[in-house]
Amino acid sequence: MPRMVRDVKLETRAARGRLAPSKKPHWKTLVPGRLHLGYRKKAKDRPGTWLARRYVGNERYRIALLGIADDFEDSAVSYEEAQKLAYEYRFEIEEHEPRIELTVAEAIARYAEWMKLHRATGSEVEQRAALHILPYLGSLKVSELTTHQLNKWRDKLAASPALFRPRQGQPHKHKPAPKTKDEQRARKVSANKCVTILKASLNRTFRDGLVEDDKAWRRFESLHKVEVARERSLTIPEAQRLINSADERSGFRDLLQAALLTGCRYGELRNLRVKDFANGKIAIRQSKSGKPRHVRLTDEGIAFFKGLTAGRSNEDYILMNKRLGREWRKSEQDRPMRAACSVAGISPPVGIHQMRHTWASLSVMNGVPLLVVAANLGHCDTRMVEKHYGHLSDKYKDDAIRVGAPRFGIFTTATSKALHQQ
Repeated sequence: MPRMVRDVKLETRAARGRLAPSKKPHWKTLVPGRLHLGYRKKAKDRPGTWLARRYVGNERYRIALLGIADDFEDSAVSYEEAQKLAYEYRFEIEEHEPRIELTVAEAIARYAEWMKLHRATGSEVEQRAALHILPYLGSLKVSELTTHQLNKWRDKLAASPALFRPRQGQPHKHKPAPKTKDEQRARKVSANKCVTILKASLNRTFRDGLVEDDKAWRRFESLHKVEVARERSLTIPEAQRLINSADERSGFRDLLQAALLTGCRYGELRNLRVKDFANGKIAIRQSKSGKPRHVRLTDEGIAFFKGLTAGRSNEDYILMNKRLGREWRKSEQDRPMRAACSVAGISPPVGIHQMRHTWASLSVMNGVPLLVVAANLGHCDTRMVEKHYGHLSDKYKDDAIRVGAPRFGIFTTATSKALHQQ
C-alpha cells in the first residue's frame, strides 16, 4: 500500500516561502494514494522546483521533475501549471511506459550532460568516471547491479595505487601502492569521490523513471571514518615570499595576487573580464555550483583590480598569460606555481587552490564571521567552512566570550581571599 502523505500548503508564494529548506520534497495529494505534487526547496534565496510522484505498486513511486517554481520569476511554473503538468505526466507514463535497459556508462553519460548544463563540473565527472568507474562497471546494466558488486568495486579502488597525471596524449601510469596511513587515507578519499559520482548518476536514472528499483545503490555507502587532510594554507610572510618569487613577465604574479585577494578558484579567475569588476566587487558569473555570486574585496583588492582594469575594454580578460598573449587556460598555472614555490622555499610546494584556503583561513583568524567567509567563497551555508576552518575560530570564540559575556561580580579577588581565610 502507498504511504500516507501529510499535505502542505503549496498554492501561494507566501506559503512556500514559510517552508524550511530541505533536500526532501514537500508533498500535496492530487489523487489519494496515487498521485502527488511535490515542491523541493534547497535554499531560502533560490527558487524551488516542482515534482510529480506516482505510485507504481509494491511500495514504489516514480518521480519526475516538472520545472522551476515561480517563487521569484512570474515566467516560471506556477502552482496551477504544475498541477496540470503532474496530471499530464501521470497519463503519459501510463500510456507510454519506458522500458530502456541503460548501462552504467549510459547512466553516467546522462548525468555528465546534466552537470554540464547545471554545474561547472561535468568534465570532472567524465574524467573520473572514464578512469575509475567505466573500466569496471560501464558495461553492466543498471537494473542488474547488486550491492555486493558495488562494494567490491569501491574497496578495490580504495586499495589501488593512484595515477600520475600524464602529458597530453600519453597513457596513465600508476604511482607505488599506498603504504602509509596518509596514503591509504588519500586513496579512500579519492574512492569516495567516485562513489559520489556513481550514486548521483544512478539516482538520476531512478528519478527519471528509467529503472524500477534503487535498492542496490541505496544500500551502497561511501567508506566511513575517512578523515580529510587539513588544508594547507600560508602565513602572511610565506604569501609575501611567494608573490615576490612569482614570474611577473608572464602575468603569473597578477594571477597569484588575485587568488590571494579574492579566495576564488583558478577557473573563476581565468574567466574574469573587465566588466566583472565594479563597485568594489568581483562578479563570478559561472561558479562550480552553477550559482553566480559577488566577491567582496578589501581596499587593497579594490586598488589591485583598478590597476589591472584601468583603460581596458569591458570584454577584455582581466588576467592575461602575457607570454602567449591571451587568457590563462586549463592547467597552465601548474608549472609557474611550482617554480614560484621553489624560489620562495615553500616546501612541500602548494598549488594555486591553496591560495583559496589561505584567504579563508586568514579571514577566519582575523575574526571574519564564518557566514561571510562562506558567502565570498560561494558556499550556500557554513558547513564547508566549519569543516575546514572551524578549528581556527575556536581561539576567537574564546576571546569573544572573555570580552563580551556578562559579568555579575559574584567572584572577585577579595571574595576569594576572604573565603580562603575562613
